[in-house]
Amino acid sequence: MSTRDSVQIPDDRDFDHFRTECNSDDGWSLTYNKSGIVVWIQILEAEKSLHKIKCRIECKDVAAETLYDVLHDIEYRKKWDTNVIETFDIGKLTVNADVGYYSWKCPKPLKNRDVITLRSWLPMGNDFIIMNYSVKHPKYPPRKDMVRAVSIKTGYLIQGKGEKNCSLTYLAQVDPKGSLPKWVVNKSSQFLAPKAMKKMHKACLKYPDWKQKHNPHFKPWLYPEQNTLASLALSDLAIQHADSLENIDESSLSETKDDRGEASDEDSVN
Repeated sequence: MSTRDSVQIPDDRDFDHFRTECNSDDGWSLTYNKSGIVVWIQILEAEKSLHKIKCRIECKDVAAETLYDVLHDIEYRKKWDTNVIETFDIGKLTVNADVGYYSWKCPKPLKNRDVITLRSWLPMGNDFIIMNYSVKHPKYPPRKDMVRAVSIKTGYLIQGKGEKNCSLTYLAQVDPKGSLPKWVVNKSSQFLAPKAMKKMHKACLKYPDWKQKHNPHFKPWLYPEQNTLASLALSDLAIQHADSLENIDESSLSETKDDRGEASDEDSVN
C-alpha cells in the first residue's frame, strides 16, 4: 500500500501481503522480548529516525473475536487508550472500509500528532486483519496545534489459537513528519510499545463486562446494516504524500519526564 498513486480500497492480495509481513523475520531486529511481548524494529532512514515497528503479544486468556471487537470499538478505545486525544469516524466507503481521524499524545517535549486514515478490515478463517493508510480529506486539513503524520502502512493481525487464546501482531510504518531524536525510537520499542500491548490486553479482559452495559448488540464492524455513517466516494479522497506536509525538526529535543499518557496500567475501565 505504500506505493499507491491513487486512493484504493485494499483487496485480498493486500491483506495476504500484510499477513506475510507480520509473520516474516526478514530484515527485523529484535529489541524487546519479555513476559510474552516481543518487539522488533526496522530502521529505514536513520537520520530521520524513520522506521517500522512490529510488536506481538500472546493472549492466552482472550478470544480472537474479543480482541477484534476491542480494536474496532471506538467508544471503548476512548476509555482504555490513555494516549488518544480525539478519535472519530468520518464516513464509510464499503461494508469493510471507512475513513477516520485519530490524534495522540507524543512523549514530551514533542508535538502531538494526528492522522486521517482509510481503514479496512477482513476476517480470514481464524485470523482477523485491520489495516490502514493515510489519505487526505478536504474537510479535515492539517491543524495548527498538531503535526499531521503519515501512516504508510499500519495494522493488526489477530491469529486465533483456540477458544480463548490468540496472538496480536501490530505492524506500523508511520512517517512522523520531522526529524526525531534517537531516544524516541528507543523509547517506542523499549517502553511505549510493550506498555501499549499490556494495556490493550487488560482492556480485552474487561471488554465483555463493559460491552454488556454499553449498547451490547451494536457492532457495525460485524453487522454492516448497523452502520449509520455517511457514505464517501473514493473521489472525495486523495493520497496523503509525506513530502507534501511540513517537516518539524525535533531532533535536538531532550527527553523530559512524561506525565501525559503515563497513567497506571491499573486504570479501571468502567
